[in-house]
Amino acid sequence: MSTETGEPQSIRKFEGAGDELGNLFYPVYDYLFDDSDVFVQSVETKLAESRMPDTVEMYLSHAIAVGVLTGLALWTLGIGLGLFLVSMGFFAGPLLGVPLPDSGVVAEFVRSARAPFVVLLLGCVLGGLGFGAGFGTIVGIPYLRANERKREINMLLSDSVSFMYALSLGGLNQLELLEAMAKADDTYGEVSREFQAIVRETKTLDVDYRTAIKNQMDHSPSDEFREFLVDMLSVIHSGGNMTKFLEDKKHKYMRTAKQEQEQTLDVLELLGEMYITISLFPLLLIIILVVMNMLGNASTMMLYITVYALIPTIALAFLVLVTSIKRDEFGDGYIKPRDSSIWLDTEGRSGITNLGFITSFTGTYYIFDRIAAKRGLEETVALLRKPHVFFRDNPLYTFALSVPAAVSLVAAAALSGTVPTSWSGVVARPVWSTFVYVYIPLFLTVTPMAVFHTWNQRSRRAILGNLSDTLLKLSSVNATGATVLESIKTVSETSSDKLAEELRIIHHKVHFGMSLKESLIEFNNKYHMPQLARTVKLITKAQEASSHIAVVLATAANASENADDLRRERHSRSMMQVAIVLMTYVTLLGVMALLKVQFIDVMADFGAGAAVGSAGGMSLGGAIDADLLSLMFFHAVTIQAVFAGLISGYLREASLRAGAKYVVVLLALSLTVWTVVG
Repeated sequence: MSTETGEPQSIRKFEGAGDELGNLFYPVYDYLFDDSDVFVQSVETKLAESRMPDTVEMYLSHAIAVGVLTGLALWTLGIGLGLFLVSMGFFAGPLLGVPLPDSGVVAEFVRSARAPFVVLLLGCVLGGLGFGAGFGTIVGIPYLRANERKREINMLLSDSVSFMYALSLGGLNQLELLEAMAKADDTYGEVSREFQAIVRETKTLDVDYRTAIKNQMDHSPSDEFREFLVDMLSVIHSGGNMTKFLEDKKHKYMRTAKQEQEQTLDVLELLGEMYITISLFPLLLIIILVVMNMLGNASTMMLYITVYALIPTIALAFLVLVTSIKRDEFGDGYIKPRDSSIWLDTEGRSGITNLGFITSFTGTYYIFDRIAAKRGLEETVALLRKPHVFFRDNPLYTFALSVPAAVSLVAAAALSGTVPTSWSGVVARPVWSTFVYVYIPLFLTVTPMAVFHTWNQRSRRAILGNLSDTLLKLSSVNATGATVLESIKTVSETSSDKLAEELRIIHHKVHFGMSLKESLIEFNNKYHMPQLARTVKLITKAQEASSHIAVVLATAANASENADDLRRERHSRSMMQVAIVLMTYVTLLGVMALLKVQFIDVMADFGAGAAVGSAGGMSLGGAIDADLLSLMFFHAVTIQAVFAGLISGYLREASLRAGAKYVVVLLALSLTVWTVVG
């Protein structure tokens, strides 16, 4: 690559780039890489696909800088570690099992050079690993972001094409379709941003929109979207029927979305089968450590590491793996109006600290100031009268009450002497100590949040239950010649579900001066679900052009029905995955309980080498501390219960908060079992 004036890239200046590290290490990049390298071109492509503004030269220069700094840090650590090991005499014996002669020139040279060699080797190994980790992490970021964008585009492409198809039915031309998609980034996410690049190029660079579409093909991470742009460009060049084209693509991408979801669910089922083996590995290791300890060949430290480090690490790694694969919905479900509105200025905020849109009128007339004062008192009284409604809408706020209560209760128990405060005391009373220090705080904090979160989800999803049927009813009424508002009124009067109640509220708001678009957006943001947001976005955009949008409503009903089918299949398949995780935990709990009762207690009762250590630990002479093993086993099943609950919740609803109810149930089960056996 070179500049337009023919200036070679090797002497190109990067003044003011805002990256001093990149500027400093650019000569290193220029020496190591060539612009025609496949690796450089691949990184440049991924930077474009991930929408990162960095040039490939500066980005790789920055990556080299991070790698060098990380390598130097670990090299220094390796040198220090090597010197420490040498000073402790770790390398005094034969290296790699090769004995040295007692005397001779070679033996003296090897003995004198061995310590510096080991120190330098350890430093170089850690330094190389550090450079690879630092450089690889920075280089991998655009690949990860591009892959995430690709996944989101593929998942939202079906709904996006349905949106374009419905607007095309409403009479929008090709340019208006592109602009409408570009403005829908709050609903269609990365798909909308792809169209934003097209529209931005046509407006800022004065490029023909056909050329802009062609250019965008080279910068999209999704093969499906590139194929869509190629076919769209063919229709534009040939003057074909854009509406018919979008209808065909809509059906195709609906099938594609279903196939992609099935692939994701298949992968999750495979992970569920892997979880059985992986989660039982710590159990087998604990059994081996107990047996080895009886023979005097293991230390207590290995048991601590297994319970408090290995089990959480394995469970956390599996949880991270699941969260990187499964994601039900993209977007937060909120619609952000582009036009300023006094009705929607405070959308998404409520409570006594925010009085709603009435604050937009305060200061104009005295009556509005009085209304604002009364409104504040009303919000306070409503919160005190129905705090459960507030916590239903804001489940995480339960921590503001439950966490101080849990801390106070545990502190009071510890200060009063009800629960032991030393490790030896905890070992002597394993079940009671763990119950006070672990179970009471978890129950007090997690249970209220689980209850209100479940209530919140059920109340919001009640809207989606009859959404498809309601849209079909609205389409039928609108086809008779009624306006959209009249259709909403008619359907709300002939239905009795929660959605019909919300439609009545929408009609009343419009009757009192709020526009239909604003009332629909306010209704959507009240429940903020991505599927509902896409439907409301379609209706609000279509009704701007005409009040007779029966075909658009029918298309929205079709898209909603397809989303319902995907959600039902997702929930049915995830139920099996959750069952696998829960049954695996129950198996683990049962085996640990049997091991405690049938092995540890029996060996302790018979006095088979059982002896309590001076610090509450196990001695290497074959002694068994039954209380310590009971504590370790109890803590192991407790940690496993927490992570199994979180994994189950994410598999079920793609939300860690949804796992709170599973955590509570599994903790109650483990506490019940260990109260009996412990």
